Amino acid sequence: MLAITSLLPSPASDHINALIKSLETEFGLTDVQATPEPHLTYQIVEPTNMETLKAALRDIAATTPPFIAHTTGLGMFPGDSPVIYIPVLRSDALNELHHQIFNIAGPLCSRTDKFSAPDLWLPHVSLALHDTTPELLGPVLQFLNNQTFNLELAINNLAILRPEGDMFVREDVFEFGGK
Repeated sequence: MLAITSLLPSPASDHINALIKSLETEFGLTDVQATPEPHLTYQIVEPTNMETLKAALRDIAATTPPFIAHTTGLGMFPGDSPVIYIPVLRSDALNELHHQIFNIAGPLCSRTDKFSAPDLWLPHVSLALHDTTPELLGPVLQFLNNQTFNLELAINNLAILRPEGDMFVREDVFEFGGK
């Protein structure tokens, strides 16, 4: 499975990486670092033809102007390994980009993530996942409570991330070119 994302540039990525590093130092949480670049995920896919998918994403990027997305607060997906994340506020520009990606991914992929459908998609930036526990949740949230989560994210690219061993690495990045 591949992830269609936007990689987040500095200064937001620096702030997010510092938060992730502090969670490693304080609590030993490291699994989120399997994807070393902070990003916003639009869709998880299994493409039937990688070159066709890349061409479609390149076309979307070429006509999309860069924009700013905003974050606020903290969120959590519950479970045996809760996911702790920073919610990204939906905007017209973000919804339109997600809609375009969603529309091209279905026909070009044998599998897509059902939680990336427009009515279910919750844009976020993960801070901790897989190695968290319900017991750690309280102390981690208490620790994060004094941090800043009101960020401006420059959304200026589409990226494909692919698995490589235990990591997710860049397959390709398409910079936005729209005006």
